[in-house]
Amino acid sequence: MVDLFLVLSGITVALAFGLALYRFVAGPLAVDRVVAFDTLTIISVTGIVLVALAANRIVYLDVALVYALLSFLGVIVAARYLEGGE
Repeated sequence: MVDLFLVLSGITVALAFGLALYRFVAGPLAVDRVVAFDTLTIISVTGIVLVALAANRIVYLDVALVYALLSFLGVIVAARYLEGGE
């Protein structure tokens, strides 16, 4: 039952990643691309957590946490740049 849940979750994550990637590529404005980038990083963190559950490796959760923190900082920097802040 857990394996079925992981497979269905993986399919859902892959579908969401594809849709967000489309918005990242086709987004007419830079703001759309920044939001799509943030969405892609959140979906990537979800994928890493699913892999950690499937492989029964706790260390992958640390990787997901560090990746989430770095992507948060990246989105903040991009938002400040687009805002024109100092």
